[in-house]
Amino acid sequence: MHRHDNPRAIIALKGGTLTVVSDAGEQRDMTWETGRAYWLDADPPGELHGDVNRGSEPVEVIVVQLKGVGGASDTP
Repeated sequence: MHRHDNPRAIIALKGGTLTVVSDAGEQRDMTWETGRAYWLDADPPGELHGDVNRGSEPVEVIVVQLKGVGGASDTP
């Protein structure tokens, strides 16, 4: 389990579907298309999640977190 305290860009090098599982047990599928970029806001405070690849092929993404932009690091 982990979290993202800052907003981030996701760049899909090899797309696919990941199931995002929260620490409360909630699940949602996120599909990344090869060659596309996505924007995700910071995670809600205190929320953790894990990413599960239930497919037979790897999913490869680059995650770029933007520190100091709308996240926890903005708070003095």
